Amino acid sequence: MATPAPPAAPSAGPLAGLLVADFSRVLAGPFATQQLADLGATVVKVESPAGDETRSWAPPERDGVSTYYLGINRNKFDVVLDFRDEADRALALELAGRADIVIENFKPGGLTKFGLDYDSVAAVNPAVVYASISGFGSAGGAALPGYDLIVQAMSGLMSLTGSPDGPAYRSGVSVFDVMTGMQATIGILAAIEHRHGTGEGQHIEVNLLSTALAAMANHSSTYVAGGSVPFRMGNAHPSLFPYEPLPASDGEIVVVAANDNQFARLAEALGRPELATDPRFSRTEDRNRNREELRPLLVAALSEHTIAEWFDILTDAGIACGPINTIDGGVALAERLGLEPVVTVGEGDRAVPVIRNPIRFSRTPAHYVSPPPTLGEHDTLIREWLSAPASSAPVPTPGGPRG
Repeated sequence: MATPAPPAAPSAGPLAGLLVADFSRVLAGPFATQQLADLGATVVKVESPAGDETRSWAPPERDGVSTYYLGINRNKFDVVLDFRDEADRALALELAGRADIVIENFKPGGLTKFGLDYDSVAAVNPAVVYASISGFGSAGGAALPGYDLIVQAMSGLMSLTGSPDGPAYRSGVSVFDVMTGMQATIGILAAIEHRHGTGEGQHIEVNLLSTALAAMANHSSTYVAGGSVPFRMGNAHPSLFPYEPLPASDGEIVVVAANDNQFARLAEALGRPELATDPRFSRTEDRNRNREELRPLLVAALSEHTIAEWFDILTDAGIACGPINTIDGGVALAERLGLEPVVTVGEGDRAVPVIRNPIRFSRTPAHYVSPPPTLGEHDTLIREWLSAPASSAPVPTPGGPRG
């Protein structure tokens, strides 16, 4: 097993005691390692002298630091290692040799020349769980750069996003980067569980394109199982109606009736109970086929009240609905619902508000130990730890000095 001698870790958490060597940057990898860090793993973020690109992806920024970087790098130690330098390269291999988990998102094969690829690391640390993230895998797509926007385009997602008669659009967030980070986390945890029973490490590969095809779920299945190519429908759903924004008297409200019982309740709440028994609309498949006839009838009913009024009326009737908020409205809603979406990490000038880890544990909650580190913030600590024998290296406590 890998030598469990991390430089520090939260005092609790389901992953306490696991050491992660984080050779990733930008979004998918750092998102994954932040999840591991929140749950108790000790994460050592290794950066080149130039630093993670997202540090300079601004505006927006907070106190001169990109909010992009701040959102995905809490609870991590940070050390600068130049892989072109022999001494730094040796320290990187030492870190990987002690780690339980290594995660990287270089181009496939990019770490081989530094002796930090899976085979090289596994030779000194056979129990390591080594996760590689790429855009298009390590076979025919190895040379292709893996940007979320490119994958949104090439996977087909953009062909599904936008108005039917308008141009294709990207998602408003880097959805496949985030999802690939989540897939990496799932794979890592599964491999750690396998290691518990066997002592064996393994190499995990995830890529944005495979994640995209899996994440498009019903749309991908429409093609591979049904032989049909999905197309842009704006905000409409291909299999459900109503399941989209519809205009009230002062703007649009999203209304969902996902089955016949829900539609009957919706019709009653709208004051149009006859719609539920109309043979054109009584069943899900009927509403789908006749949506252009049903839509103006729903719009006419919804025009009688405001978004806020309909939200109360429809919610009381057990109908899923909601206004189209901006991000501030989404955060405010979570606060009103008692979800406590924002937590603060760090103190004083280093305090940073961040979005809470979405997983709730009854016994081992997520921890928020430290703010996103500055470039090389823990250089001295990490270098001294890696230079000492693994069996005798001191382990700073969570409350002790981190820099």
